[in-house]
Amino acid sequence: MRLHHMALALLVVAIWGINFVVIKVGLKEIPPILLCALRFFLAAFPAIFFIKRPPVPFYMIIKFGLIMFALQFALLFSGMHAGTTAGLASLLLQIQVFFTVLLAVVFLAERPSVWQIGGALVAFSGIGFVAANIGGEVSAYGLILIVAAAALWGIGNLMSKQFGKIDMLALVVWSSLIAWPPLLLLSSLMEPDSWRIEVFTHISWLTVGAIGYIVYPVTLLGFAAWSWLLSRYPASTVAPFTLLVPVFGFTASTLVLDEPLQSWKLIAAVLVIGGLCINLFGPRIAVRFRPG
Repeated sequence: MRLHHMALALLVVAIWGINFVVIKVGLKEIPPILLCALRFFLAAFPAIFFIKRPPVPFYMIIKFGLIMFALQFALLFSGMHAGTTAGLASLLLQIQVFFTVLLAVVFLAERPSVWQIGGALVAFSGIGFVAANIGGEVSAYGLILIVAAAALWGIGNLMSKQFGKIDMLALVVWSSLIAWPPLLLLSSLMEPDSWRIEVFTHISWLTVGAIGYIVYPVTLLGFAAWSWLLSRYPASTVAPFTLLVPVFGFTASTLVLDEPLQSWKLIAAVLVIGGLCINLFGPRIAVRFRPG
């Protein structure tokens, strides 16, 4: 990978990692489901008028928008609002890799490798470490919601396989169009207090900036740049950069939000990222050291 393309990949994962801190900032004044609805409304408009719909059946975009965007992010934002720090949320969400593997085994009859099984065991032991420290910075409810969000991401990954090679930015924009109306309805039912006029008239510029960050650098720029990199390089070259998302997430949450970085968080991070590394690099390392 060329150096400037590597820099672009690092920029994207930094944007995505810092996003968890920005979400926390936005949640201080806007409830989680309404924040999701605003995110996808602004991601869809006005871009929808300039970006052509992906060449796939519209019902597939509807399913993807509802599951991958509306449900997944509603659970993630709600889990963070319920009491999970930005750093831990950025870490816990990465187990979507293993949910993808599990779902592929169940629904696509794929056979998991020993590396995938071993990596999953190591990573989920890290999740167990987080669960053992519930209380204070981590609520059981928040943990469950974020793990559920990771599972939905796994479902979305399987659905995205059916699309083949398409413009990811177009898929994001059109899926955002599908996601925001049900989120807005759900917010009106579950977050009635957020619909008072005072909520909108007293929003700070910091929150406005947080919404802008979540929509433009994270959703539109991030996915566009990532899909461009995937179109130029093998997925095995680009995908490992996502291992740095929790690193940026933990660093930003410590520096910006003054979230303490206890030893148990570091152990959990090492286990989860270590499990991801086993899943990603294990087979290639084994081939290199296999006797010829």
